[in-house]
Amino acid sequence: MNDMYKTLSNGVKIPSIGFGTYKLGDYDDTINSVKNAIKMGYRQIDTAAFYKNEEAVGLGIKESKINREDIFLVTKLWNDNHGYENTMKSFNDSIKKLGVDYLDLYLVHWPNKLNSETWRAFEDLYKMGKVKAIGVCNFKEGHIEELKKTANIMPMVNQIEVHPYCTQKNIISYCKDNNIQVVAWGPIMRGRIFSDPIMIKLSDKYNKSIPQITLRWHLQNGIIPIPKSSNIERIKSNLDIFDFEISDEDMNLINKLNKDEHVSGVPENTTYLDFK
Repeated sequence: MNDMYKTLSNGVKIPSIGFGTYKLGDYDDTINSVKNAIKMGYRQIDTAAFYKNEEAVGLGIKESKINREDIFLVTKLWNDNHGYENTMKSFNDSIKKLGVDYLDLYLVHWPNKLNSETWRAFEDLYKMGKVKAIGVCNFKEGHIEELKKTANIMPMVNQIEVHPYCTQKNIISYCKDNNIQVVAWGPIMRGRIFSDPIMIKLSDKYNKSIPQITLRWHLQNGIIPIPKSSNIERIKSNLDIFDFEISDEDMNLINKLNKDEHVSGVPENTTYLDFK
């Protein structure tokens, strides 16, 4: 099996590491970082309406001169655009800004009381071929169980915060049982993991950087990480994680670092805290 790709429940291939673009920098920085990421070999680019950078991300992809079908492009619906009609409008706004006519993956950014109507729009976009895969972000088991009551198509992806201090064991196990691919945002904890003694020790042992160890840990747990960086050397090194393997013993050492510690709060207009 090719380590570089995973297969979603509908058969669509998704690159097993992505390039995150949240707070990447100003307009020109974002364009250049996306171009650099693609040049280094990234094929999954992750953005969101909320990031206010879809236009720059789209230009970065266009200026990379790579074929559109070779890029797995992801964006997300923000919290103030839920409901059927709002979702359709927000989707059209996003693809216009990105300069594309379809998405590879469209995600609900946070759960909301209008999840069922929003998801109906997602299903229609999928049936129309405007989106190759649909999914959610930050959904707990309860949110997905609630969605099951009205959904005709199950989410193919759940993008959640995962890193060694927030291992999310229960929801990850639930997603695996329901054939939902987990994607990790904040996979290196926005740098906070760099000072952990266990991670420093493992970095020395494997002769790899702490981000590389952390991202490899994600891969071996079946999770797709989407690290972000505007530094060209870090962009390159974050992708260099396919030539080594962490032992089971050391994987367990990292798993035990969990503190259920999050790197950011919950925004307004979500039902994230309403479910377990």
